[in-house]
Amino acid sequence: MHVIVFPINQNVAKAPAKENKKPLAFKLHSGERAVKRAMFNYSVATNYYITKLQKKQEEKLQKMIEEEEIRMLRKEMVPKAQLMPFFDRPFLPQRLCRSSRPLTMPKEPSFGNVNSTCWTCVFNNQYYLYHIHHVHA
Repeated sequence: MHVIVFPINQNVAKAPAKENKKPLAFKLHSGERAVKRAMFNYSVATNYYITKLQKKQEEKLQKMIEEEEIRMLRKEMVPKAQLMPFFDRPFLPQRLCRSSRPLTMPKEPSFGNVNSTCWTCVFNNQYYLYHIHHVHA
Protein backbone atom coordinates (compact mmCIF):
# COMPACT_ATOMS: atom_id res chain seq x y z
CA MET A 1 0.00 0.00 0.00
CA HIS A 2 1.31 3.32 -1.07
CA VAL A 3 0.66 6.56 0.72
CA ILE A 4 0.80 9.72 -1.30
CA VAL A 5 1.82 12.77 0.57
CA PHE A 6 1.30 16.23 -0.89
CA PRO A 7 3.61 18.98 0.11
CA ILE A 8 1.96 21.77 2.07
CA ASN A 9 2.27 25.07 0.31
CA GLN A 10 2.63 27.86 2.75
CA ASN A 11 2.22 30.64 0.24
CA VAL A 12 -1.55 30.16 -0.12
CA ALA A 13 -3.21 33.46 -0.95
CA LYS A 14 -5.77 34.48 1.57
CA ALA A 15 -9.06 36.03 0.46
CA PRO A 16 -8.97 39.79 0.68
CA ALA A 17 -10.83 41.28 3.58
CA LYS A 18 -14.33 42.55 2.75
CA GLU A 19 -14.73 46.25 2.43
CA ASN A 20 -17.55 47.99 4.20
CA LYS A 21 -20.09 48.53 1.46
CA LYS A 22 -23.40 50.30 1.80
CA PRO A 23 -26.40 48.46 0.38
CA LEU A 24 -27.59 49.61 -2.97
CA ALA A 25 -30.82 51.55 -3.09
CA PHE A 26 -33.62 49.31 -4.37
CA LYS A 27 -37.10 50.18 -5.47
CA LEU A 28 -40.18 48.25 -4.38
CA HIS A 29 -43.06 48.13 -6.88
CA SER A 30 -45.73 47.73 -4.21
CA GLY A 31 -47.00 51.28 -4.78
CA GLU A 32 -47.45 50.66 -8.52
CA ARG A 33 -49.08 47.30 -7.83
CA ALA A 34 -51.47 48.94 -5.36
CA VAL A 35 -52.48 51.52 -8.00
CA LYS A 36 -53.02 48.80 -10.63
CA ARG A 37 -55.02 46.73 -8.15
CA ALA A 38 -57.21 49.73 -7.29
CA MET A 39 -57.83 50.36 -11.00
CA PHE A 40 -58.70 46.69 -11.50
CA ASN A 41 -61.11 46.70 -8.53
CA TYR A 42 -62.74 49.85 -9.88
CA SER A 43 -63.20 48.31 -13.36
CA VAL A 44 -64.69 45.13 -11.85
CA ALA A 45 -67.10 47.16 -9.73
CA THR A 46 -68.19 49.31 -12.70
CA ASN A 47 -68.71 46.22 -14.90
CA TYR A 48 -70.80 44.62 -12.16
CA TYR A 49 -72.86 47.78 -11.73
CA ILE A 50 -73.38 48.10 -15.51
CA THR A 51 -74.49 44.46 -15.89
CA LYS A 52 -76.82 44.86 -12.92
CA LEU A 53 -78.39 47.95 -14.51
CA GLN A 54 -78.74 46.16 -17.87
CA LYS A 55 -80.40 43.16 -16.23
CA LYS A 56 -82.79 45.46 -14.34
CA GLN A 57 -83.63 47.29 -17.59
CA GLU A 58 -84.24 44.00 -19.43
CA GLU A 59 -86.52 42.75 -16.65
CA LYS A 60 -88.46 46.02 -16.72
CA LEU A 61 -88.82 45.79 -20.51
CA GLN A 62 -89.90 42.13 -20.30
CA LYS A 63 -92.50 43.02 -17.66
CA MET A 64 -93.86 45.83 -19.84
CA ILE A 65 -94.10 43.48 -22.85
CA GLU A 66 -95.94 40.84 -20.80
CA GLU A 67 -98.37 43.43 -19.42
CA GLU A 68 -99.02 44.71 -22.95
CA GLU A 69 -99.67 41.15 -24.19
CA ILE A 70 -102.06 40.53 -21.30
CA ARG A 71 -103.88 43.79 -22.04
CA MET A 72 -104.18 42.85 -25.74
CA LEU A 73 -105.46 39.37 -24.88
CA ARG A 74 -108.07 40.81 -22.56
CA LYS A 75 -109.10 43.28 -25.24
CA GLU A 76 -109.45 40.53 -27.86
CA MET A 77 -111.23 38.14 -25.52
CA VAL A 78 -114.97 38.20 -26.14
CA PRO A 79 -117.21 36.61 -23.54
CA LYS A 80 -119.31 33.88 -25.10
CA ALA A 81 -122.46 33.71 -23.05
CA GLN A 82 -124.73 30.71 -23.39
CA LEU A 83 -128.32 31.29 -24.30
CA MET A 84 -130.89 31.02 -21.57
CA PRO A 85 -133.05 27.93 -21.87
CA PHE A 86 -136.73 28.34 -22.61
CA PHE A 87 -138.81 27.43 -19.58
CA ASP A 88 -142.17 27.98 -21.22
CA ARG A 89 -142.21 24.62 -23.01
CA PRO A 90 -141.35 21.15 -21.58
CA PHE A 91 -137.85 19.75 -22.01
CA LEU A 92 -137.65 16.89 -24.50
CA PRO A 93 -134.15 15.47 -24.84
CA GLN A 94 -133.16 14.74 -28.41
CA ARG A 95 -130.96 11.90 -29.49
CA LEU A 96 -127.64 13.18 -30.75
CA CYS A 97 -126.84 10.32 -33.09
CA ARG A 98 -129.44 9.22 -35.62
CA SER A 99 -129.32 5.50 -34.97
CA SER A 100 -131.83 2.99 -36.28
CA ARG A 101 -131.51 0.82 -33.20
CA PRO A 102 -134.53 0.78 -30.93
CA LEU A 103 -134.24 2.00 -27.38
CA THR A 104 -133.34 -0.58 -24.74
CA MET A 105 -136.23 -1.81 -22.66
CA PRO A 106 -135.35 -2.16 -18.97
CA LYS A 107 -135.99 -5.46 -17.19
CA GLU A 108 -136.43 -6.25 -13.54
CA PRO A 109 -133.54 -8.22 -12.07
CA SER A 110 -134.56 -11.65 -10.78
CA PHE A 111 -132.47 -12.18 -7.67
CA GLY A 112 -134.86 -14.75 -6.19
CA ASN A 113 -134.11 -17.39 -8.84
CA VAL A 114 -130.28 -17.44 -8.50
CA ASN A 115 -129.99 -21.09 -7.42
CA SER A 116 -131.29 -22.42 -10.73
CA THR A 117 -128.95 -20.30 -12.85
CA CYS A 118 -125.42 -21.21 -13.94
CA TRP A 119 -123.01 -18.30 -13.49
CA THR A 120 -121.09 -19.13 -16.67
CA CYS A 121 -124.29 -18.75 -18.65
CA VAL A 122 -124.97 -15.38 -17.08
CA PHE A 123 -121.55 -13.85 -17.69
CA ASN A 124 -120.49 -15.77 -20.84
CA ASN A 125 -116.98 -16.05 -19.46
CA GLN A 126 -114.84 -19.21 -19.68
CA TYR A 127 -112.76 -18.34 -16.64
CA TYR A 128 -115.64 -17.60 -14.31
CA LEU A 129 -116.71 -21.19 -13.65
CA TYR A 130 -118.93 -21.09 -10.61
CA HIS A 131 -121.63 -23.63 -11.20
CA ILE A 132 -124.20 -23.73 -8.49
CA HIS A 133 -126.39 -26.76 -9.35
CA HIS A 134 -125.56 -28.14 -12.76
CA VAL A 135 -122.42 -28.59 -14.87
CA HIS A 136 -122.30 -28.25 -18.67
CA ALA A 137 -121.13 -31.29 -20.55
